[in-house]
Amino acid sequence: QVQLVESGGGLVQAGGSLRLSCAASRSIFSFNAMGWYRQAPGKQREFVARITTGDNTGYADSVKGRFTISRDNAKNTVYLQMNSLKPEDTAVYYCNAFVDGVRPYNYWGQGTQVTVSS
Repeated sequence: QVQLVESGGGLVQAGGSLRLSCAASRSIFSFNAMGWYRQAPGKQREFVARITTGDNTGYADSVKGRFTISRDNAKNTVYLQMNSLKPEDTAVYYCNAFVDGVRPYNYWGQGTQVTVSS
C-alpha cells in the first residue's frame, strides 16, 4: 500500500509564500506522474500542478507563474512552491501519484490545509 504524506500547509497573508511537501512510501520513479490538487469549501477538487518522471510539468492557468512543482528522487518527495498567494488559493491541498497501464490508478494523500488571509 502506498502512502503519501503531505506537510507544509498553514496560514499565510496574501502575497506570502508556502512550500508543500509530499513524501511517498516508495520510490517516486514507480509513478508515471505526481501532482497536486486542491479543494476549496463547497467546490470540487481541481488540478493544480503535475510533474512526470521525465520532469515534464503542467500547471492550472490560475497558478501559472506563481507555483512551481519539483521532485527530489533521492528523498521520494515532491514539492509545491507557492508564491504570491491569494485568498482564492485557500483550500485543502492533496498530493496525487498516478500509475498508468492496464489498470490506471491514483493514490492520494490525506491533504494539508492552506489558508491565505487578505
